[in-house]
Amino acid sequence: MSGNHALIIGANQGIGLGFVRHLLQRQDYSRVYAAARTIKTPELENLPPEQAAKLTWIPMDITREPQIVVGIEQIRQDIQTLNLVINCVGLLHSETVQPEKSLRQVTMDQLTQYFQVNSVGTVLLAKHLLPLLNHQQRSVFVSISAKVGSIGDNQLGGWYGYRASKAALNMFIRNVAIEYGRKSPKTIVAALHPGTTDTRLSKPFQGSVPPEKLFSVDRTVAQLLDVIDHLKIEQNGGFFSWDGTQLPW
Repeated sequence: MSGNHALIIGANQGIGLGFVRHLLQRQDYSRVYAAARTIKTPELENLPPEQAAKLTWIPMDITREPQIVVGIEQIRQDIQTLNLVINCVGLLHSETVQPEKSLRQVTMDQLTQYFQVNSVGTVLLAKHLLPLLNHQQRSVFVSISAKVGSIGDNQLGGWYGYRASKAALNMFIRNVAIEYGRKSPKTIVAALHPGTTDTRLSKPFQGSVPPEKLFSVDRTVAQLLDVIDHLKIEQNGGFFSWDGTQLPW
């Protein structure tokens, strides 16, 4: 195939940046739209000309619906269809947010931030992306989730906001998949667990991770793209790990 179009949200760092780099190198993608709150990144400034010609930056903060609308309209002025959308935006910790170890640390402000970034943004993207994904070719819309968002797998507790917001993301993905199944029947919607990846998001928590279970960004992206490439329409609405296995809700 040639001429496919991809949109990567959260494209200026970590796994999102890795997806952009990989897709720019693939011959089956002719356009890659990279969306982020802060556009541009030094890692993509000196691309080979054929890759630079494929890349378009889109300013977008997915916690602000008007920015989603404007960003998607910018894409629609350029192309009529998207074949792949990957939302890589996620919040685990920041200068003001840290995963809670106990109920004593739970606050309204922190929970709100977790849900705004990790949950609500995805369903707003799905709301406005439908016209670009609804066409006669196979299309895929995935969001990066996390195994710790699995209710059935939770044996340790803690991380209230992150776990709950990822569980909410999984429910949004399931709901979107059902509606897209009626309105955009050739679109596959899924949540993906990337494994523990060596990024800024996981850096403070890598100490207890065995070396063989800490993936480089390149390895994570290659594994997830393999999962995405092999997703079938019957798997619409599923929650999958980096190796393609289905995860419990």
